[in-house]
Amino acid sequence: MDKKVILIAEDDLRVGESLRLLLKKKGHGILLAPNGKEALQRFRHEIVDLVITDLVMPKMDGIELLEAVKSLRPETEVIVISAQGTIERAVQAMKLGAFDFIEKPIHPRVISLLVDRALEKQTLILQNRDLRSRLEDKFHFKNIIGRSGRMVKIFELIRHIAPYDSSALIIGESGTGKELIANAIHYNSPRASMAFIKVSCASLSEGIIESELFGHEKGAFTGAIASRKGRFELAHQGTLFLDEVEDIPPATQIKLLRVLQEGEFERAGGNKTIKVNIRIIAASNRDLQEAVKGGRFREDLYYRLNVVNIKLPPLRDRRDDIPFLVNFFTEKYNRKYRMKVKGVSQKAMNLLTDYEWTGNVRELENTIESILVINSPDVVDVQHLPQEMRDFKQRPEVILIKIGTPLEEVEREILIQTLRATKGNKRKAAQLLGINVRTIHRKMEGMEELGEIS
Repeated sequence: MDKKVILIAEDDLRVGESLRLLLKKKGHGILLAPNGKEALQRFRHEIVDLVITDLVMPKMDGIELLEAVKSLRPETEVIVISAQGTIERAVQAMKLGAFDFIEKPIHPRVISLLVDRALEKQTLILQNRDLRSRLEDKFHFKNIIGRSGRMVKIFELIRHIAPYDSSALIIGESGTGKELIANAIHYNSPRASMAFIKVSCASLSEGIIESELFGHEKGAFTGAIASRKGRFELAHQGTLFLDEVEDIPPATQIKLLRVLQEGEFERAGGNKTIKVNIRIIAASNRDLQEAVKGGRFREDLYYRLNVVNIKLPPLRDRRDDIPFLVNFFTEKYNRKYRMKVKGVSQKAMNLLTDYEWTGNVRELENTIESILVINSPDVVDVQHLPQEMRDFKQRPEVILIKIGTPLEEVEREILIQTLRATKGNKRKAAQLLGINVRTIHRKMEGMEELGEIS
């Protein structure tokens, strides 16, 4: 165990000195105070991992010191000792957050073991806090890259719905970041400190998915040699993410609907009703409404899941985000592999932006990592890109308009695509369209997509 700092508050100098010597031999740093008031002063100015305090002391007793320590730094453990121990005082100390309460005379082996246990508990608390902090940072909105109007609206929606327990359905092609959005919802919600459990429904066969979701009792089926909790029980008080939810078989959909409606279920092979309090986030890369029409997905379950609908656009529909994503992933793998890639040339960036990215953000990230690992370039240029990307022909400068599209929408789409083609150059766009630059500025007012291009 790493060296820890222990503060001992004891008005009996012999007891205090004995504890100091004992714990110093274990490699800990020791602070000694003759009363509670002085101990609190030292606690305010030192980084203390554990407090050992006598119960009865002048100026401030052990209970008062315990309360002050817990209010200042709740993660600090406190052991209370006393020659005048009573059950009432012990109960009071434990209710206020003491790690333990022991009576004098103190046995060296007992206090030594107690100190080890208290410090181990504190270490776990701090590790969990650090892990939670890193997870929250990892899944913070700043790590979901997107400045296009559609992504900004999605961020606003997530911020709005995160505090509530409403079910959410995320629809998007493979690689668009559905799991990242689910994580963002969870880690920005009141359930952030509880479990986030993910289930990939497509990876589970029809024979085992019910057991995976709801658990099973011993002997429920061949091979069930012990009872087992399912993902719903593991996610209690937290969030359950059902990825590729369209692959849940019809029989299991009925049981899932019951959990959503009533918050209860039975394990496979069991008859005990288990109640859970969880938030459900589901995701699909297909149109679930089509699955409902085709009879493959229950309509009532669809509406239960689709309380909040989040549609993630494919990367080809938010090309303005590609340069930001490229720079983000370049920096990410610079840090990971300790590289010093300065950036991407404009020609290479143009090719990356124009590419179709059928695998969406996931494909883009894998491509950037591959380029950096294989080439270790000073600056990523065209020759570093995969051959199929260099051979890729740019999108034809043609705008397809569906028959019956209102003229206002036709004008808007032409203006957007022309500005994108001219890289936001309003004067050049005006020349191509045969209109005045002032007209461009006037038409851009209130159009979010045009604001992003400018």
